[in-house]
Amino acid sequence: MNLSGLEFVDRIVDPVTRRLVKIGVHPNALTTAGFVTTVVAGLMYGQDHVRWAGLLVLLGGAFDIFDGRVARLSGLASKFGSFYDSTLDRISEIVVYIGLLSLYNQYQTDLQDIGMIYAIMLAMGGSLMISYTRARAAALGLDCSVGLMQRAERVVLLGAGSLAFGLMWDGLVLSAIIVIVAVLTNVTAFHRIYWVYKRAAGVPLDD
Repeated sequence: MNLSGLEFVDRIVDPVTRRLVKIGVHPNALTTAGFVTTVVAGLMYGQDHVRWAGLLVLLGGAFDIFDGRVARLSGLASKFGSFYDSTLDRISEIVVYIGLLSLYNQYQTDLQDIGMIYAIMLAMGGSLMISYTRARAAALGLDCSVGLMQRAERVVLLGAGSLAFGLMWDGLVLSAIIVIVAVLTNVTAFHRIYWVYKRAAGVPLDD
């Protein structure tokens, strides 16, 4: 029997989720662990330990997968838990980008490094705008989850790329990944703006 990608992931993740619920792990503890792990990843980027940073980005992303699943399966899902998860995700992502800024700003920068600093800022801005547009759309009653570069894609691309390539070829692969994230996060943010426009233009606000 052929399995879709989602079904394959579920077959791996579901037993672990049930085990975590069985031993009483609180979803907010998983959220906190993921936050700490990703913050350490940002520190690793700033110290030139790019492969370690990539591994920790992926590990932090794994925690992010399990916290919501554990919350739903255990019946502990709450509005605060959702708020806590989303807020820590944004903070940890900012820390990762600050770590990348430090990586490119440690020494006397040349023109290429200056360009990468701008690319990192664009990637961070685009990442935050993806989350912001979804949150604002949700406040209007719209489930805006469209786009290419959502959080899972950003985690996998940056984490796996960093882990696999580190600073090989004078950091060329890492630089290319950052540029791709910078472009696609902003494309996704504008895609979401257009998506909401098509569904909400001319619709009056509720009293």
